[in-house]
Amino acid sequence: QLQLVESGGGLVQAGGSLRLSCAASGNLFSINSKGWYRQAPGKQRELVATITSGGSTNYADSVKGRFTISRDNAKSTVYLQMNSLKPEDTAVYYCNAKVGWRGNDYWGQGTQVTVSS
Repeated sequence: QLQLVESGGGLVQAGGSLRLSCAASGNLFSINSKGWYRQAPGKQRELVATITSGGSTNYADSVKGRFTISRDNAKSTVYLQMNSLKPEDTAVYYCNAKVGWRGNDYWGQGTQVTVSS
């Protein structure tokens, strides 16, 4: 099976930057896409960015121009570079992978990102 482990969260001031990492292990050959979601307290989990196995990327409108998703296939790792952070970016960030023909979701444990004013 597939396992996802996030790292890189922390506390940063508004305007600062963080880079999140998500390392995948197990069955890596059935992954259709990987991405990042986030969930703030009392809010629904929302999509932040995705990258397909072919390298195509997609971003939520709220993060376009500030966040960049990338991958290192040799390390089976996907990254989220977050620049110009805003307090409204504060959330738990979850790594996601869509697997197999059904696109079943696999999730990491989450990493906290807190942006102070």
